[in-house]
Amino acid sequence: MPGPLTLGEIASRLGGRVAGDPRTRITQVGSLERAGAGQITFLSSPRYKTKLATTCAAAVILGPEMEGLTTLPRIVCEHPYAYFARLSQLFNPLTVQAPGVHPSAVVAPTARLGKRISIGPHCVVGDGAAIGDDSCLYPGVSVYPGCLIGARAIVHAGAVIGADGFGIAREGEGWVKIPQIGRVVIGDDVEIGANTTVDRGSVDDTVVGAGTKIDNLVQIAHNVHVGERCLIAAMAGIAGSTHVGDEVFLGGQVGIADHVTIGSGVRVTVQGGVIGNLPDGVMVTGMPARDHKEFMRAQAALYRLAKIVRELETLVHEAHGAKR
Repeated sequence: MPGPLTLGEIASRLGGRVAGDPRTRITQVGSLERAGAGQITFLSSPRYKTKLATTCAAAVILGPEMEGLTTLPRIVCEHPYAYFARLSQLFNPLTVQAPGVHPSAVVAPTARLGKRISIGPHCVVGDGAAIGDDSCLYPGVSVYPGCLIGARAIVHAGAVIGADGFGIAREGEGWVKIPQIGRVVIGDDVEIGANTTVDRGSVDDTVVGAGTKIDNLVQIAHNVHVGERCLIAAMAGIAGSTHVGDEVFLGGQVGIADHVTIGSGVRVTVQGGVIGNLPDGVMVTGMPARDHKEFMRAQAALYRLAKIVRELETLVHEAHGAKR
């Protein structure tokens, strides 16, 4: 962790424009609510401006459109949250396990390991699997045979890469297992959360594109293709043979049906259920998922309808009372 930095020094390293005293010393980052002396916070939305008014932070990072909301020393930039993330990394360098293979890990002789990789306790890396340079597997990760993980990947504890997909065929009164002979191919700079599962393809590969970040407890089924730079929040599930475009955001507990195509830049909000194809750039909500604004209007109308029903019931009750 570096020593204190002035706002001027921070801006010289990360960019942005300083407003107020550039000699303001910063020792750490903090939240709007809890930041104290020597800490810098950020404001990414005007809806939190009341918290900005009461913050005890020494300085704030915000966008040019919100600069007039405070007289605190500040760094003005186009993307305050990303700037805050970069600054937090400056004060709190990211840590991974030390390079090397833990003695309790089991690595197949035919597995290919890149340079400076870290394989933690009780990991398993199967025959023919490959892990790229500077990647890190935390404790208890399983990489099945033949699966490929790119460079600078981070796979958190308990994740399973390459288990069999859920391939079964009906036969009479029973089921026949379909061999899952594809691989999992994970691109560079991917992060996979704890206890997430990425199933191997049944015939074709399951693919996770470069730069995609996946939260904990996510299920990605066989033959799924996830594009680059996607964000997938916790407990989301993507069924088999679905294609997800680039820079897609899936909120927590989102479910996507099989054989669906999701366009690039799509946003699916929390608990959305996608059962059909979505074009590029749309934002959808609900189950079945529909245009976000349409869904919100429908919900508002439903609440108004409930009020009307209550008022009608009151009128009917009063009318019956009058007849008596």
